[in-house]
Amino acid sequence: MTSVAAYAAPSAKAPLERTTIERRAVGEFDVLIDIKFAGICHSDIHQARDGWGEGTFPMVPGHEIAGVVTEIGSGVTKFAVGDRVGVGCMVDSCRECDNCEAGLEQYCLKGSTSTYNGLDRNGAPTYGGYSTHIVVDENYTLRIPDGLSLDEAAPLLCAGITTYSPLKHWNAGPGKKVAVLGMGGLGHMGVKIAHALGAEVTVLSQSLRKQEDGLKLGADHYYATSDPKTFEELHGTFDIILSTVSAPLDFDAYLSLLKTDGALVNVGAPEEPVSVNLFSLIGGRKSLSGSGIGGIRETQEMLDFCAEHGFGAEIELIGASEINEAYERVLNSDVRYRFVIDAATI
Repeated sequence: MTSVAAYAAPSAKAPLERTTIERRAVGEFDVLIDIKFAGICHSDIHQARDGWGEGTFPMVPGHEIAGVVTEIGSGVTKFAVGDRVGVGCMVDSCRECDNCEAGLEQYCLKGSTSTYNGLDRNGAPTYGGYSTHIVVDENYTLRIPDGLSLDEAAPLLCAGITTYSPLKHWNAGPGKKVAVLGMGGLGHMGVKIAHALGAEVTVLSQSLRKQEDGLKLGADHYYATSDPKTFEELHGTFDIILSTVSAPLDFDAYLSLLKTDGALVNVGAPEEPVSVNLFSLIGGRKSLSGSGIGGIRETQEMLDFCAEHGFGAEIELIGASEINEAYERVLNSDVRYRFVIDAATI
């Protein structure tokens, strides 16, 4: 065991503070990662504040991790010391169920092991990326291509794969009209990826405040959802609507914007239950769906795709002492578009 510096929430809703945590010794198939950068995801805030149910405290959030390998176990074959690597939302799974064998470890039938706020296979709590080092099994570690800077790559480990996976699954590409609902940490990546896949991309945002950004990032169109005319004008338009919003929506209104056989896919996860009139689905054979991150193979595919197309996340780099302020700014939609912690400041 090794003690490392970290930032943790000591209890639900408490401000995060500097502390030390124990990392396990490097096992046969483990890599020790010197964390360089860690992204701040809205889900960090949900969990640190018990928004999705009771959490395990003290909690060290962070599942958008980018760093460098500094030690490897004797059985490691995929990585070497000095490699640039990333860690996303999970650090283990059962490896035996149908989903794991299909490369869908995120949907492990026995439950995947979350990077933080989870329990590892020995029953010990997992601690995330708001720390200086982490030990991870090589099979749940990603290679960050040379074409991506580590700071801009970190948010791809959640925001990137969370939007890439459903866009690929629902066949976003040439000839498809994709709407990205919400222009935040997830949404801005949805715009970049959908554009790079060749789809015609529309941003649906509460206001036109970020219109210039959206068009720069690859959107073809930008509409304000606060304007009732938007719903009249766009009725029956989209093949896919990717909702990145973590607040309850009028799903019936958004389902009306889909074409026949269209899909409204949720990657934002509101804390409150939502309701939908089933006639909104029946009238047009529409789907209301959800999607969660991606498997390890698909996450590597996403990183390579982003490197090939020359983009990472749009980030604001902060010091660890600014984490609590950053949380409030995320809640106020005051970030363009992802906070990333410089781990050297922890």
